[in-house]
Amino acid sequence: MSQADAALSAAHAEVKAELARTDTKASLLLAFTGAGLAGVWTVASNAHLHPVALVTGGAGVAVLLAVVALLLRAVRPNLGGGSGFPKWATLTPEQIRTTLAEDGRAEDIANLSRIAVNKFARLQRAIDLTYAAGALLLVAATIAVVGGA
Repeated sequence: MSQADAALSAAHAEVKAELARTDTKASLLLAFTGAGLAGVWTVASNAHLHPVALVTGGAGVAVLLAVVALLLRAVRPNLGGGSGFPKWATLTPEQIRTTLAEDGRAEDIANLSRIAVNKFARLQRAIDLTYAAGALLLVAATIAVVGGA
C-alpha cells in the first residue's frame, strides 16, 4: 500500500468516525432534551405558577423545541443521492463494479467532510440553544420560588 493510499484510507476512516461521533452526540442531546421537556411538563402541570414564571418557562420550552427540531435535522438521513448507501441503491450491479474499480475516496472524503461540518454546526447551535433554554427555565424556577414565597 502506497503512502497516498494509506493516507486516503486513514482520512476516509477519520471522516466516517467523525460523522458517527456527531450522530451519537446529537442522539444523546436529543434524549437529554426530551427528558428535560418531560420534567418541565411534569413540574408545570402539577404546580400553580406565577404568570411571569409561566411565560418565561414557556419561552424556555419553545427554545427546547427548537433544539429538538435542529437535532432532528442534524441526524436526518440524506437520501437524495451522492456518495455512499443511497448511491449504491440506484446503481445496477455492473455500474457498481465500474464505480468500485475507480478510486473515489478523495471525492467521498470531501463530501462526507461537508456533511460532518454541517452536522457539527447544527449540533453546536443546538447546544447553545440548550444553554439559553436552561437559563430561561432557571429564571422561571427562581420566579416561581420567589413569587410563591
